[in-house]
Amino acid sequence: MADVRSSSQIDGVVVVVPDVHGDSRGRFLESFRKEWLPPDAPEMVQGNRVDRTRGALVGLHYHLHQADFWYVVTGRARTVLHDLRAGSPTEGSTEIVEMDGEAGPCVYIPPGVAHGLAAHSDLVLTYLVDGYYNPADELGVTWDDPDIAADWGFNDPVLSDRDQHLPRKLDLAVDLRPEYRIPRR
Repeated sequence: MADVRSSSQIDGVVVVVPDVHGDSRGRFLESFRKEWLPPDAPEMVQGNRVDRTRGALVGLHYHLHQADFWYVVTGRARTVLHDLRAGSPTEGSTEIVEMDGEAGPCVYIPPGVAHGLAAHSDLVLTYLVDGYYNPADELGVTWDDPDIAADWGFNDPVLSDRDQHLPRKLDLAVDLRPEYRIPRR
């Protein structure tokens, strides 16, 4: 059975370490089960794949309406999560999750939690989302925001043009600040 735990640092985040089975033929693991998600989580409706080269940094991105479920298939990444949700019991908290294609884990990221990854090797990441692509819900804060002070594991990342121009957390427009939604239990 997979080791499924709710984050002790950010409310609503779930970290799953899959049970890996292997022999001389290779390995097998379950990379997703709906039962791993919070009870109020909407159904995942789209799957995506991302290939990144060592030194790439993506984020910090967030959505007002979409949750993500990340799994590193191959390679290693440092994932940074930061709770931007006003009114959350863990508002302002940051969590780092080391993700490795050999050993897991998978991570469920609720709406309003900023997320990014630093590729510590070439990697392949697959992720599920509970909403179809909506450019109006593709938001972010700068990766090196001093108010977040994330430790990415390196200092000179390769960034997209978009990620080079994201605002600081303090400069987010009021209508782009996520609100905490009390989960149904």
